Amino acid sequence: MVDWEFSEPSAQVSQAANSCSTSNHGANSSPLLKSAKGAMGLRQSQNVTADAWEDNWNQERKDLFGGSAQAATISGAGSFVGESLVDDNASEDPFAPLPARLRPRNLQEYVGQSHLLAPGKPLRAALERGQCYSMIFWGPPGVGKTTLAFIIAKSTNAKLEQLSAVTCGIKDIREAIERAKERRLHGVRTILFVDEVHRFNKSQQDAFLPYIENGTVIFIGATTENPSFHVNSALLSRARVYVLKKLNESELNTLIDMALTSERGLAKLNLTFDDKVRRALCDLCNGDARHLLSTLEMLSDDAAPLPDGRKVITFAMVGAVAGRRLINFDKNGDVYFDLISAFHKSVRGSDPNAALYWYSRILEAGGDPLYVARRLLAIATEDIGLADPMAMQVGLNAWDIFTRVGEAEGQRAIAEAAVYMALAPKSNHLYTAFNQAKADASKLPSFEVPLYIRNAPTQLMSDLGYHNGYRYAHDYPGAYAPGECFLPEELHGRSYYVPSNNGYEDVLGKRMQYLKYLDEQAPQSQQRYSKEHASQMREKLLNLCPDLFEVEPNGHC
Repeated sequence: MVDWEFSEPSAQVSQAANSCSTSNHGANSSPLLKSAKGAMGLRQSQNVTADAWEDNWNQERKDLFGGSAQAATISGAGSFVGESLVDDNASEDPFAPLPARLRPRNLQEYVGQSHLLAPGKPLRAALERGQCYSMIFWGPPGVGKTTLAFIIAKSTNAKLEQLSAVTCGIKDIREAIERAKERRLHGVRTILFVDEVHRFNKSQQDAFLPYIENGTVIFIGATTENPSFHVNSALLSRARVYVLKKLNESELNTLIDMALTSERGLAKLNLTFDDKVRRALCDLCNGDARHLLSTLEMLSDDAAPLPDGRKVITFAMVGAVAGRRLINFDKNGDVYFDLISAFHKSVRGSDPNAALYWYSRILEAGGDPLYVARRLLAIATEDIGLADPMAMQVGLNAWDIFTRVGEAEGQRAIAEAAVYMALAPKSNHLYTAFNQAKADASKLPSFEVPLYIRNAPTQLMSDLGYHNGYRYAHDYPGAYAPGECFLPEELHGRSYYVPSNNGYEDVLGKRMQYLKYLDEQAPQSQQRYSKEHASQMREKLLNLCPDLFEVEPNGHC
């Protein structure tokens, strides 16, 4: 037994008592002070061992901070209190879900977000130095927002207070802040992680501001919604926003391999499946790591045993677990391009019913609606062209609605654009004209820009003949200088765009005929070249590049 008068209280307790007694909380207002004095009083009133004395002090801290005494230890870092969103012991729990068991424990195990966490990136470099600042993670579900906060707390030796805006209110916020204040007195940092922060109202979000400002907490928020619209500007100004992306196919395959080979995962089950199943899993989860691992775990329960001791997962099993029939759809395979081709040709062929059907097939198979939107914009310029110039705007509007309003309404907007373009007048004349012009630019020599349409910003250029003889279109009736040529002399008479009689191109064709009539009626003094000049240039081009006049449109799907 050690008498109190012959031993000094631990430095930790003395520091706690002294710090609290000199703080502005008042002598009796701090629960930590009461705990410290209570433990010291126990040593004074009776002979106890040092271990028993420390046990009493830890129990007082347990009562103060909640949870286990270990979690409540003020001097410890990297531990977690409050409502737990992350089970730190899940990796050892055979009953924990697969996503929890495989949750990364450090940056080396973290998959995805290489634009933020690759070696040399500022965020990773800060974490490797043990530094941290307030931030907001914005990204879709299952991309690692909560896990990253968990890793940051471990990397920076900070306490992690965890709140969920779904279940917490002002009272929970105040309690978390009070615990952070007490830790700060003892040099321990607190990271306050708020999941679904966009669900907090303005007053709840405002409650964090003074404590972020004075450094009581390092704030990390996670949200699936655009912070610009759902997080207070005052809170945004105090935190850096990091955009977390969906996991790509390569990263999802890395997760699958980890699940199959890790002892924390499914290694003991000896699972096997082919690439078709692997692609189906990646397509189903849509970049969501949690969804991928949960689906894989469900499939492992249904895996069929093989004679060699392995268990196989089939494509049909994936469809059964997904809750719907899986259509054979491989984003890099023939079926994918067959569906897209069928959709494109249906719109080009002016069949709105077929266009809607193939679009629905693409969606049902897990295709990206925005890929269809991009294809519609290609159709607007390739197959509709100037027969209906509004088709491009309709396609852009559908894309914009998808990104602004969301997937359900956005899919409908793309369907509307598909029907509009299917019924729009068609013309590929702009498409073929552009291909012909590109062929000329590629195959023919780089002919000089005529001097009369060059600018002359200096006297020297003017003396060399630049801009000399240029005819300003607005000086002529109808803002058109008849008889002028704006092509290189070698291409005089070359024609690319010939409008069709469909839709608005009929109007454009009549306009071009009228301009050609003005050229023919212009006096000789206004003609840039003689009428025979165009035929002479054509003969030279034929000798220079005979196949130039036989170029066919290309690029059809």
